[in-house]
Amino acid sequence: MRQVSVLVAGGGPVGLTLARDLARRGIDVMLVERNATTTRHPKMDNTNVRSMEMFSLAGLEDRLRAVAVPEDSPFDVSWVTSMTGYEVKRFPIPSPQTARALFRERNDGSQPYSPAMRVSQAEIEPVLRTALEQEELSEVRFNLGIVDCAEDDEGVTATLRHSETGETEQVRCKYLAGCDGGGSTVRESLGIKLAGQFNIMPRFMTHFRTDDHEARALLQRWGRTWHYQSNHGTLIAQNDIDTWTLHSRYPANAVDGADPKELVARFVGKPIAMEVQVANPWSPHLATAERAVSKRCILAGDAAHQYIPTGGYGMNTGIADAYGAAWVIAAMLQGFGGPKLLAGYERERVPVWNYNCSAARRHNDLRVEAASIYVSKEAALEDDGPAGEQARAAMMAELERIGNAEAESLGIEMGYHYQFTSPLVCKEAGAIVPFDPEAYTPHTVPGGRLPSVYLEDGRAVYALLGRWFTLLAFGNADTSAMEQVAARRGIPLEVLRIKDDNARAVYAADMLLVRPDQHVAWRGSAIDAQSSDKVLAMATGW
Repeated sequence: MRQVSVLVAGGGPVGLTLARDLARRGIDVMLVERNATTTRHPKMDNTNVRSMEMFSLAGLEDRLRAVAVPEDSPFDVSWVTSMTGYEVKRFPIPSPQTARALFRERNDGSQPYSPAMRVSQAEIEPVLRTALEQEELSEVRFNLGIVDCAEDDEGVTATLRHSETGETEQVRCKYLAGCDGGGSTVRESLGIKLAGQFNIMPRFMTHFRTDDHEARALLQRWGRTWHYQSNHGTLIAQNDIDTWTLHSRYPANAVDGADPKELVARFVGKPIAMEVQVANPWSPHLATAERAVSKRCILAGDAAHQYIPTGGYGMNTGIADAYGAAWVIAAMLQGFGGPKLLAGYERERVPVWNYNCSAARRHNDLRVEAASIYVSKEAALEDDGPAGEQARAAMMAELERIGNAEAESLGIEMGYHYQFTSPLVCKEAGAIVPFDPEAYTPHTVPGGRLPSVYLEDGRAVYALLGRWFTLLAFGNADTSAMEQVAARRGIPLEVLRIKDDNARAVYAADMLLVRPDQHVAWRGSAIDAQSSDKVLAMATGW
């Protein structure tokens, strides 16, 4: 039987990311994917700021942005009557190029390290697959899916089937990561249930391309725009050149049988010259797994949570899962990670899964509310006279009241924390963790993400963090005790000494222990050998 340290089931962005991070941490890993190639389906169109921070620290940002929408393209969201009618309300969101300058200008810890990225999952996956295949400790096998797994105290035996020949084989691994999508075989084999709502508000996806000059001009009538919204759906600009995706909601939640070109014509206001590339109905879910781990298995991505796409939390939550799971598994296999790490992953991630599920539901409810207001005013919205102006003004006021939280919720993207649930971070009595879904407030309470700060010499603290644990130290803080304990325990720890008044003010402590996933594990002004041993034992699952 083939032996491997970690088997990753599923070759989507989450599985590819998890497997690569394991290989980079010195772990031999095999990834299997039942499909013949990476997805050709235009899923997902936004890699949010938190995902981009992690991709950047993994050395992938430049490669990913090379296949993304150009960095000078904005993230604007615009509500329209139709593309032949009127623009009612635009929510401007800066391009990555503009955002980078803003991050340095507002150097108070409130901004991300990396801007978000507009790109389809169909473009991301080949980049991630190539990056994984370049790792010496990785083996990547497409056309091979997992059909069963059985775990014991020492490891997992997985049965794999070749998608074309039907031949089966078995692999023995120490840990198995289930990243195998919504119908996860790993989750079902472990008896882990999904809880939530299923088949909510059926939709129809039309992915199309046009070379017609008039059609392109019409689809960019008000300039480059990420999303156009109306009561007929959401039009996504995939590359700001010639490719778009329309997500249509079916009237009264029922399939109305319209041709894909007719659905586009309804949204645009008239038929256009176009080539339909992919078209199909689909039904989103709002569901999360009741558990994240078992003895030797761990769930991540769609295998663990499935959301309505409002807010873009599906893949992005999965990328955080991937980096959170990879360092935990690698630490245990390297010998310095303890038995509580798996439970720590579960107690950290499951609350995030549930919160993001609720957030996606709220965003969707607001989208439905906006569409219903459209319907109530539909007869007048396209009117060229005073009645139309009055209806559009009233509609704009309603849209301003509803807001654009699904595209502008930095608190959800960066502000999630583990202070009250995790056994892997220091608890602070009476800790108050600031949280606003729409706005991120920087803090260093253990369990939260380390705020991003630029130093006086222009360097970003994030770019200086080590691959494993990093001890940030200001002034003459004595780090010797923690360094000695880390060496004795075999914990890879780098000390980053900083002399910067602004950074010290933002971080609000003389020392901070930062985990491999950029979350703060401990902070303080001084620490002795005994306390260092307790902190490091806790942070590594002992």
